Amino acid sequence: MSAQSTHDGVSVDTQRQQAELSVLAIVPAYNEAGTIADVVSETRAYVDKVVVIDDASTDDTAETAREVADGVVSLPKNMGVGGAVHTGYLVGTREHFDVVVQIDGDGQHDPADIPRLLAKVVEEDADMVIGSRFLNDSYKEYSLVRRAGIRFFTWEVNALSDLNITDVTSGFRAYTTELLADLSRPENSHWALEQTLEASRKGYKIVEISTPMPPETDGSQFDLGTFLKYPPRMLKTTLKVLLFR
Repeated sequence: MSAQSTHDGVSVDTQRQQAELSVLAIVPAYNEAGTIADVVSETRAYVDKVVVIDDASTDDTAETAREVADGVVSLPKNMGVGGAVHTGYLVGTREHFDVVVQIDGDGQHDPADIPRLLAKVVEEDADMVIGSRFLNDSYKEYSLVRRAGIRFFTWEVNALSDLNITDVTSGFRAYTTELLADLSRPENSHWALEQTLEASRKGYKIVEISTPMPPETDGSQFDLGTFLKYPPRMLKTTLKVLLFR
């Protein structure tokens, strides 16, 4: 590979290979009218098409998205993140894109990091690339309970697979559509753990990149009460993957 590189560390050779990929960005969004336009506009600079999956928002998310996105899929009822992202995966596979990038609509993820996600697909022949806040210091800004929850779920996935990742709950990801076509429809609440564990157990290559995620833009409501409800739900999700996939 050429030693010549751009300022962001992505080699010219890698950029050339990335340019040959057809890339769809999906943006799951629920009541993100205040941020969705900026997210879509910034994301469009790095992909071929941006589709917003409006999860039955009660504000102007869908209307605002239609002004800037290449497409908007409005779900008839709120499905949760799992249902929204799965809808986006179906768009990517049915329209025969090579790669699907998933990015949140609240502004937590920086679209400028998309080329580095795609670079890992090219350079390491990865099937899934996860943006991790635990490979930089941004995780330190999160509450102790939220950090503990992310670490617990990540530990569980690593313990049940051959992975050694740091941030399984991250929603900033890139996938080959070959992988997506082989995955089951995930749970709404625990889609990330279920999806990552299933992909690993099926032999797909999963890697991470470091990407900051400021907590002030994080729409997740993760407190102690939420954390205490997770173990039984996680057990159900984990058993489903281990027994049936």
